[in-house]
Amino acid sequence: MSNDVWELIADVEAARVRVVAAVAGLTGAEGEWKPGAETWSIAENVEHLVLAEYSGINRMWRAVEACKRGEAAGETPNKGLSIETIIERTWKPRELAPPMAAPQFGGPLDFWVASLWACEPLLAALGDELERLDLEAVVFPHFLCGPMDARQRIAFLRFHMDRHADQIERTRALLGKRE
Repeated sequence: MSNDVWELIADVEAARVRVVAAVAGLTGAEGEWKPGAETWSIAENVEHLVLAEYSGINRMWRAVEACKRGEAAGETPNKGLSIETIIERTWKPRELAPPMAAPQFGGPLDFWVASLWACEPLLAALGDELERLDLEAVVFPHFLCGPMDARQRIAFLRFHMDRHADQIERTRALLGKRE
């Protein structure tokens, strides 16, 4: 069976490069700076991306195993929808990250960038598992979006990284304007 898993993964990898480019050249202090009490620092944004990607890959792998065992995917209310449409339908403004993906460890920006790169081989290994499966049959719930298939979930990784790359760019712009 052939599917578009490698194209989807290539889109995620391109988004990963955009995140890393957005933080390039920042000092540790700049990575830790917060423009406001309710706003994440750049390092916290990258930490969140790492925690969210690890969690998402783990959940996709669980869904792959369930699919291999012949377990039915269950309800798929988002079937056939783009990730942008799913987000538009299910997210409210300023959604909060689930506790497991919220920044919690801290640490230098460089550590989190290296950790973000370390997600790349995990996603590739998942791609090896997914390439022989029907991506629409590999379904698991997202805490905000509800059930999504593997195609949508990998597209979510790309969407999520691009969303945070934009937040990082906005925070970085504020760095030059701080007192």
